[in-house]
Amino acid sequence: MAEARIDKWLWAARIFKTRTIAAEACKKGRISINGAYVKAARMIKPGDVIQVKKPPITYSFKVLQAIEKRVGAKLVPEIMENVTTPDQYELLEMSKVGGFIDRARGTGRPTKKDRRSMEEFTTPEFFGEFDFDLDDED
Repeated sequence: MAEARIDKWLWAARIFKTRTIAAEACKKGRISINGAYVKAARMIKPGDVIQVKKPPITYSFKVLQAIEKRVGAKLVPEIMENVTTPDQYELLEMSKVGGFIDRARGTGRPTKKDRRSMEEFTTPEFFGEFDFDLDDED
């Protein structure tokens, strides 16, 4: 049965851009196989389920082929199957929505005027008018 190092497979399956980054992710405890954290030299085989933590979500991939040579993007579905749960993708969407207000691509950093209008938009209107002095009963 074919086996491959986890760091080489993560790079070959195009989950990480370089093998160094894949090995570093293993070292930092972001890669686990069937719930157990692994080192970069761990061998994987077809059928293993790999969890990859890329904050804010955890991706899950099922190994279909153990390879160590990088393949074209069109061949990736033959190498692995993405079994990430839909609730993880909901987390990703929530983090995109909650973090900032979308700006048009290529417009650069917000100007002071843009920042003020964004703060005005995100700050509740009634916040300044609220009277917190509740024990004043004259």
